[in-house]
Amino acid sequence: MMIYQLGDIVAERQVDAIAEDGSRTPVVLRIGNPLPDALPGGDWYCPHQILGLGDEAVRASFGVDSLQALLLSVYALRLKLAERAETASVRLDWLGQPDLGLTVDPEVPGRLPPGVVGPGSRSSRE
Repeated sequence: MMIYQLGDIVAERQVDAIAEDGSRTPVVLRIGNPLPDALPGGDWYCPHQILGLGDEAVRASFGVDSLQALLLSVYALRLKLAERAETASVRLDWLGQPDLGLTVDPEVPGRLPPGVVGPGSRSSRE
């Protein structure tokens, strides 16, 4: 298994792990700066870490560019948090937001800016 360094932290969020008795424990999510992969091919990786809920090793997600690597790190954190919360029999909370505020879908049907094509939309060239 590859060992990653978190490096410069570009984003961090603290959530609460809430036990059945109501006690709260902080869980910290950290995302490092996306970096070019050392292997040939031009891909990128983005390191991420969860502190306070199981394994605290730094992991990474890969993408064809820095943005995809960053977005996939957020997605990986969501999946890992759900799995770890279930294993630890805790509920996770961040400001009462669904998905701990880690899912962003601001699209309002019919409200995309001109020239922007969203999921299920028709291209302006059709």
